[in-house]
Order: sequence, then structure tokens, then C-alpha cells
Amino acid sequence: MPKDLRVGVVGAGMMGADHVKRITERIKGAYVSAIIEPDAGRAAAAAENAPGSQAFTRVEDAIEAGAVDAVLIATPGQFHEPVLMPALEAKLPILCEKPLTPDSESSQRVLEAEQQLDRPHIQLGFMRRFDAEYQQLRELVTAEDAGELIMIRAAHRNPSIPGAAYTQKMLITDSVVHEFDVLPWLAGSPVKTVEVKYPRRNPVSPEHMREPILVIMELENGVLVDLEMNVSVQFGYQVSTEAVFAEGIARIGQPSGLELWHDARYSRAEHTSFVTRFASAYDEQVQRWVNAVRSGQLIDGPNAWDGYLVALACEAGVTALEQAGPVEVTSPERPAFYA
Repeated sequence: MPKDLRVGVVGAGMMGADHVKRITERIKGAYVSAIIEPDAGRAAAAAENAPGSQAFTRVEDAIEAGAVDAVLIATPGQFHEPVLMPALEAKLPILCEKPLTPDSESSQRVLEAEQQLDRPHIQLGFMRRFDAEYQQLRELVTAEDAGELIMIRAAHRNPSIPGAAYTQKMLITDSVVHEFDVLPWLAGSPVKTVEVKYPRRNPVSPEHMREPILVIMELENGVLVDLEMNVSVQFGYQVSTEAVFAEGIARIGQPSGLELWHDARYSRAEHTSFVTRFASAYDEQVQRWVNAVRSGQLIDGPNAWDGYLVALACEAGVTALEQAGPVEVTSPERPAFYA
């Protein structure tokens, strides 16, 4: 039986701290051996959920100290490349939260570095692929039990955003980024074009934001996708998908749990953040990654090439925020390294 995996978690913000707690409390076959975080307060808070872990301010120091067998990167996207490169140089297995990097140029550099190794070492944290409902829908699409997939209608709704730190561009790069991965995965085809349309502006949106937006994607296999991206919806956090087939309709992401009929009203609680909505998916993703690393497979999920395709789609999406009409996404041929 392989020894338990020593995981270094890079970044101890909300996402990183959540992963530290997850690995300690729910993941089998691994433990947090190092927390890499330049903010001492954040590092100390995360360490409370990782008994015996070492603290480092740089991933290079953790590698040099021989403190990790693998790394989980949970920093903001603009800091991914400086962590990915030394981790790849050390030939460490990596689970990297989305995005791979903020743009296709830097993503290409990461791909080139990874292809110097014997096989893919980077798994991308597109956790929706590990959600049970998305997996059921993917199986339905593949089996064609309801006929061919014709189109997808989706909604990604947040109750609010964290003030001015969230910008117009982040509607695409921080939010729609998930749909740029999971919806083509569901349909089995890359994004061909992206178009953004603006309905009436939500009057409760922050002054610096123009939203919601409607994102229209055409996939290379002809499937059309329309996505409502709405970050000021107020009532809660909701991610839903409806697939239109030749012989039926399938829907996922509906509220579940306690139903209440009271005072002449019906209600069912909705999620308030991604943390609860996709808790099981995060657990499944990290557990499967740990299992893959311990077995020598290294990854079990979306790879760096998938992250590169999403970077290309995001760039087209950002252009579409300001440009009328469809913006083309040029997807290169997948290298055999990532087949």
C-alpha cells in the first residue's frame, strides 16, 4: 500500500483554507504537510486545520526542504504560473484551481514546460465535472438515450459580488470560465464562437458593473449554448443546466432538500455560495486526484490542455464583452501528449 501523500497547499485564502480542511477531515490517503502562503496570519489560520504542517512563504522553499510529494494550487490565477513552473521542474503532481493561467500565452508556456516531462502532471480544478448531476447528464448525452443533444440552456447566478474587486472582465474570466469547461465537456465538442448580449441592466448591480449578460456559444459540433451570467441576483447561489435533446429535456441544478408548506406559501432553501453547492464535487475531485497520484497515474480529470482551451475561450469572451457579434475561438489540434 502506498504511503499517505504529503500535499503542499499553495495559498491559504478562502479556497486554500477550504482545501486544507477538506484534506484533513475528509480525504483518505493524504495529509497537508505544508502550507505555502506569504501572509503569516492566513497561514497560521489554515495551519489550525493541518496539525504538524510546515509553513513556507514560497513553493521553492517547500520543494527544497523535501516537505511535499504533490502540490495543490489555490492562489488567484495571476499567481499560478510562478508556482506551476518550479513544481513542474521538480516533477511534482499538481492539482491547480481554475484557471490554468489568466491568458493563453502564459498557458502555452506552462504546456511547453509540462511536455518536457514523461506525461501530464497537472490536473485542473474544474470541479463541476465531478458533480454527480453533471456526470449523469454527461452519460445521457453520450448514450443518446433521449436522442442527439440539440442545445443547452444554462444559468450561473451569484447573490452578490465582493465590491470593486470584481470587475466587468471577471464576468468571463472568474465566472463563465466554469461553463467554458463543463458545457463543452457535456456536449463533447470545443467552443467555436462566443457572443455576449446585454439585457436591461440590473438596478441593484454595483455602479461599475453592467450585468447580467447573456453568453451565446456555438460549439464545433453545432450545439448552441445560451448562458445567463448574473452576479447580483440577491436570492442565493444557483447553477442550473437544461439540455434539449431530439427526444426529450433534461435538467440539473434544481434546489433540493426540505420542502416547506407554511402560511399559504411553499419554499425550498437555495444555496448561498459555491462552497455548499459543489461541496461533494470538490471532495470527489480531490479524492480522485490523490488516488491517481498514489497509484502512479498522476491525474484523473481535466488536464492542462483543457485549461488552455478554456483560456482561449475566455479571451474570446472578454473581446465579446465589447464587440458586437460572435467572436471566433481558434482551438489548435490537441497534442498527442494530452490524448
